Amino acid sequence: MHGPTYDRWMTNEPWGDPATIRDVLAKCDTWAVVGLGDNPSRAAYGVARFLQQRGKRVVPVHPSAATVHGEQGYASLADIPFPVDCVDVFRRSSSAGAFVDEAVAIGAKAVWFQLGVVDEMAFERAREAGLSMVMDHCPAIEWAAHGPR
Repeated sequence: MHGPTYDRWMTNEPWGDPATIRDVLAKCDTWAVVGLGDNPSRAAYGVARFLQQRGKRVVPVHPSAATVHGEQGYASLADIPFPVDCVDVFRRSSSAGAFVDEAVAIGAKAVWFQLGVVDEMAFERAREAGLSMVMDHCPAIEWAAHGPR
């Protein structure tokens, strides 16, 4: 019985550190959600709504630059004309690492890779650049245990 969750708990990987999760959920107010489009059947749509309902500003980042949940979308992180605290990535592991580099370039404080998204080299780059990083977790799931009260 192996898989991302089992392996994570058995090996104590650093990308699921509860203190880091608590810190990101509490201190990051503006979340750029990479992969957030206007399709309500996609996970990014529901997670973005969840974060918005908890007082977070959600910024859609998608090639279509659609407005989602009342927030203007942008085609890339570099196009966002205001500071972003956390870059939340809903992309395949094979392409997710590039968003760490973009998060560093725009001065984000944190990067969050969603469930099933893992790139250990990107994790190291984020940490070396001074960003908090969580991988293979979902903020909507973690909120009950680690979100602000």
